[in-house]
Amino acid sequence: MTAPASASASRIAYQSKKRLSSCVRSARRLLMLNYIRDGQAIYDKSFATIRAESDLSRIPADLEKLAVRVIHACGMTDIVNDLAFSPGAGTIGRKALASGAPILCDARMVAEGITLSRLPMNNEVICTLHDPQVPALARSIGNTRSAAALDLWGERLAGSVVVIGNAPTALFRLLELLDAGAPRPALILGFPVGFVGAVESKAMLAEHSRGVPFVVVHGRRGGSAMAAAAVNALATEVE
Repeated sequence: MTAPASASASRIAYQSKKRLSSCVRSARRLLMLNYIRDGQAIYDKSFATIRAESDLSRIPADLEKLAVRVIHACGMTDIVNDLAFSPGAGTIGRKALASGAPILCDARMVAEGITLSRLPMNNEVICTLHDPQVPALARSIGNTRSAAALDLWGERLAGSVVVIGNAPTALFRLLELLDAGAPRPALILGFPVGFVGAVESKAMLAEHSRGVPFVVVHGRRGGSAMAAAAVNALATEVE
């Protein structure tokens, strides 16, 4: 390194160190408010609060942790009243994941919310929404891109855990595919959210699930955070 270059690098390092020292001094001058700072303590207190304030009496043992995590994701203890499920859905979902079942998601936000370290078999998490084929496919079937993306799942549906956490049209399309003879997933988690189609699509799944175990949250509420939380709850017994 030449002398000028060495001098320039030294100046940059000195300035960076000076800025860091200034930030540290400023942080020390901040008025420290009274709140819990320890991450594990926040986590523990959150789940203890949920269990203390929620009525989980109608939730079967195999779905209790799912219900708690869904509440944790949305901050609303009354959401538990909107949960509907087929018998043994939690046990079936856990067994599927433990067997390495892929997780098929309607939206990237759902996929990104799944904690990979919790998955028991390094399960593949799949979202085809941004596949380059999707726009043309959506035009050809006259539906949304979220719905069209499901047409690319194909044989991967067999024995999978399907997670719909965004688009009602995706859940409607899933039911259409099953009616047309598509492979059956092991479990459907139906958590689409919104004002158009969310209520109806989840009610349709709960009324006639095509022989597939399911968990839904009825009504307009739902969303990616709750859908991912449901997967995370089924992935491991660790709360």
